[in-house]
Amino acid sequence: MKLAPIITCEHAGNTVPERYAKLFHGVESVLESHRGWDPGAEGVAHQLALQLKAPLHTCRTTRLLIEPNRSLGNHDLFSEFSADLSNAEKDHLVQNIYVAYRHAVVANILDIGAPVVHLSIHTFTPMWNGETRDVDIGLLFDPERKLESDCCARMSAMLKKNLAGYKIKMNEPYRGIDDGFTTFLRTHFRDQEYAGIEIEINQKFVDTPALQKITAELSRSIAATC
Repeated sequence: MKLAPIITCEHAGNTVPERYAKLFHGVESVLESHRGWDPGAEGVAHQLALQLKAPLHTCRTTRLLIEPNRSLGNHDLFSEFSADLSNAEKDHLVQNIYVAYRHAVVANILDIGAPVVHLSIHTFTPMWNGETRDVDIGLLFDPERKLESDCCARMSAMLKKNLAGYKIKMNEPYRGIDDGFTTFLRTHFRDQEYAGIEIEINQKFVDTPALQKITAELSRSIAATC
């Protein structure tokens, strides 16, 4: 591996701090849905961090309280459950959850002091708007940034070879340049310093032996190609 790896998981959990529990009274089930978190993502992130001997950062607060994978100006930063909080409460969430999480990752990248490959781990629902998504694993990146483009091209080739039959796609089911944590970090670090790659895994593999296989092959491909 030429780049120093760092692993993050923005939607690792669906925890609600006690002071905000009333916001979800009677609708607790939404926290268990994909709207509340990315099922399976934290386990994959943890295993990758162990296998690659990489630092791991996770945000376990539900994104329905504040969305760590959106910019401060994004209308999805606060969900319908937290949108009516006072400005003081929103600022508390921003400073103590959102900013604290992001600053810790930025500080870690600076401390590494070498070019990094940042793997942001997510999972996605198999169905969207009534249609089955034709993706098993998505590698999301900015095509205009050579370091991460080259890394993803090599990763994709190796994954397709070692995970025959799995649908490995680039910039699906989302675009790598959409508003997110990696797009934020690209504004802070130059192309040759930082490769930001979101890894999206289909939730149909969660709690199946296939997820362990996918995780192992992701680790191998990252180590061999980045």
